[in-house]
Amino acid sequence: MNEFTGKRVLVTGAARGIGAAIAFDLAERGADVAFTYVKSVDAATSLARKIEALGRRAFPIQADSMSAMDVKRSVGEANAKLGGLDILINNAGVAFIAPLESMSLEHIDQIIDVNIRSVVLASQAAIPYLKEGGRIISIGSCLAERVAFEAVTVYSMSKSALLSFTRGLARELGPRGITVNLVHPGPTDTDMNPADGPGAEAMRSHIALGHYGTDKDVAEAVAFIASPAAKHITGTGLSVDGGCNA
Repeated sequence: MNEFTGKRVLVTGAARGIGAAIAFDLAERGADVAFTYVKSVDAATSLARKIEALGRRAFPIQADSMSAMDVKRSVGEANAKLGGLDILINNAGVAFIAPLESMSLEHIDQIIDVNIRSVVLASQAAIPYLKEGGRIISIGSCLAERVAFEAVTVYSMSKSALLSFTRGLARELGPRGITVNLVHPGPTDTDMNPADGPGAEAMRSHIALGHYGTDKDVAEAVAFIASPAAKHITGTGLSVDGGCNA
């Protein structure tokens, strides 16, 4: 597992959950990793130490994905610390579950700013640093194309927006040998969506395999899309949802 030796990766929102699993998995495969976090200082420090114990470099960067300035700064800082940038993983995301009628403007703005705007801005900031063979991978959702649950209208909209963004950017960057793709997790057992949480049984009933996925499942899919084996895959999404949308 050394296919990423020498690769330099930035993972946004990676102190915990899926982002942490992605950062650690790529480090296990040889990559040096920078990652952003907002408030989870202890978790970020712990992840950095685990990556460094593998013999890889790790650079936690405090940055709020709601801030356009922070997003742009974090990409430049990652490039400077790593000595270049080969792979950007847009993982930072928020979810607020409520019917549109009762959802606050604050929550609507947070979903749009983090799930859409930060992806656009981080990708824009990373483009000048990426060379041929570079990768931009965003974490979408099984709800991007099929809204199978109630009260996720705004969240689903935010993930659906990434479909056209990914396709368009793949067209723009294809001539430069840079691929742009999505990975769509389904119900995944994390702090944000625990397998034993409220509503978990209702979600589980939609999953063909009958159980939640793990953050490792998503990380391994990201590693494939980021690898040389996926060099001819761009402008599309890979579902890791246990057949939720089958």
